[in-house]
Amino acid sequence: MTQKLFSELGLSDPVLQAIDRLGYEKAAPIQAEAIPLILAGHNVVGQSQTGSGKTAAFAIPAVEFLDPKNRAVQALVLCPTRELAIQVSEEIYKLSALKRGIHSVPIYGGQSYDRQIRALKQGVQIVIGTPGRILDHLERRTLRLDTVRMVVLDEADEMLDMGFRDDIEKVLRTVPEQRQFICFSATMSKPILELIKTYAPNAKTVRIEHKILTVPTVEQAYYESRGHTKTEILTRLIDLYDLKLGIIFCNTKRMVDNLTQELVGRGYSADRIHGGMNQSQRDRVMNRFRTSSLEFLVATDVAARGIDVDNIEVVFNYDLPWDEEDYVHRIGRTGRIGRSGRAFSFVAGREIYKLQSIERFARTKIPRHQVPSLEQVEEKRTNAFFERIRTALQRDNFHEESRIVDRLLEHGFSATDIACALVHELRKDAGGSAERTPKNEQPGLPERPAPHKRQSSESNRRFEISAKDRTPSASRRRMGPRHKRRNS
Repeated sequence: MTQKLFSELGLSDPVLQAIDRLGYEKAAPIQAEAIPLILAGHNVVGQSQTGSGKTAAFAIPAVEFLDPKNRAVQALVLCPTRELAIQVSEEIYKLSALKRGIHSVPIYGGQSYDRQIRALKQGVQIVIGTPGRILDHLERRTLRLDTVRMVVLDEADEMLDMGFRDDIEKVLRTVPEQRQFICFSATMSKPILELIKTYAPNAKTVRIEHKILTVPTVEQAYYESRGHTKTEILTRLIDLYDLKLGIIFCNTKRMVDNLTQELVGRGYSADRIHGGMNQSQRDRVMNRFRTSSLEFLVATDVAARGIDVDNIEVVFNYDLPWDEEDYVHRIGRTGRIGRSGRAFSFVAGREIYKLQSIERFARTKIPRHQVPSLEQVEEKRTNAFFERIRTALQRDNFHEESRIVDRLLEHGFSATDIACALVHELRKDAGGSAERTPKNEQPGLPERPAPHKRQSSESNRRFEISAKDRTPSASRRRMGPRHKRRNS
C-alpha cells in the first residue's frame, strides 16, 4: 500500500498542526483509507486490529467536521471499557488542541455523576463513553443526543462480547436517523454484520490488504516493558551484546528527539533522523551512519526510507509499528548479504495483540525473552575486559609501561597491588563497575552502572550543535505507556 502523509488527506491547518505536535508524519493504512471516506460523509465500517491507529481514523474527521460555535453534542463515541474511553478522550483532546471552541468529555462507570453532569451542562460537542453509563445519563435526562451528527462504535466486537448489544441498540435508537455511522472492529462476526445492516446498510467497508513479504533470517525477540523502562532495557541490550551499529525505530518525531537526547546523555554515540529535519541535516547524519562514525540511528519509518547500509547489526522496535508491513521492512535492514542480524521489539500492555498480528502476517513466531539483569550485563563487561587484558599479555609488548611498573616496585608496592590499581583505573575510564552513577529514574528496574564512554567529546559537541535545529516538541519529558491496558 502506498504510504500517505497527513498533509495529503485534505485536513485543515489547525488539525495538521496538532498532528505535527504529536509527532506523527505518515498516516497509518487504516487512517489513510478511512479519513477521506468519513470526511466525505460516508458511513464507514473498518476492520482493523487493536493498535493499528484506528482511534485517529475517526477522531481526526470528528474534530474536523464539528461546529465549534454549537455547544450541543454533535459526536458520540461508544467504547467497551472506561480505560478505552479515557484513552480516546485524551487523543481527541490533543487533536483538537488548536481548534478553538471544541470540548469533549469521557463518561464511564466508576466516576462521579456530579462531575459528568457539570461537564455536560457546560456544553460539549463530543461525548465518549461506555454504553451503560451513556444509557444512565439518557434516563436521567442529563444527556441529549438529538443533535448528534456522527456515531462511532469503537472496538465493536469487544462491546458485543461483553453483552452490550441491547444497550448499544437503545442508544442508537435515540440519535437522529440522519447521522453518520462509523464502526471499527478487529473481527466481523455475524452480530456485528447484523448491527451494520440495520443501522448503516450502505456503509463503505475499509479492509487493509497486505502483500505477503518474506521475513529475512534474523534473530527476533520481544521484551515486555512499560513505557518508562524502555530506555533502560535498550541500553542493557546494547551493552550485553556489545552492539556497535543499529537502527532504533520510534513512531513519532517527538519520541525520536527525546530518545536520542537520552542516549547521548548516557554516553552512547547516537543521532536522529525524521521528517522534521531539512535535507542537509538528514544527509549529514546519514553520512556519519554509513561510515560507522555514528553507532545508533534513531528514526521514524518515513525518514528511514532508502537507508541501505549492509553491516547493520541490530534493529530495535522501540515502538511497535502501526502496520505489519512496516515491521517486515524495519527488520529487513539487518541480516543482509548472509550476515547475521538481530531484531528486538519492546511490547507494553495491549500491544501484545499488535505483536500477534505481526506474527500472523510475517508467518513467524517471535519469542519472548527476559530482560537482562544488571548482573548479566556486568558479567559480560567483566569477561570482555578479561579477554582484553589476556590478549594484551599474549602480545607481550610493554617496553614503555615496564618502566612505570619498575618505579612503582621501587616505591615498595607489590606486583599484585600495582596490577589491581591499573585494572581499577582502566575500568573506571571505560565506565565499568569501579565508578557507578546511581540512577533511580527508571521505576520498576534497579539502578544501572554508569554507561560506557562510547562517544567522543567531539561527537557529543556535534549533537549539541544540531540540537539547535530541533522542533519545540523535542523538550525532554517523561512519557508514560502509550497504550493503556483495558480491563473487561
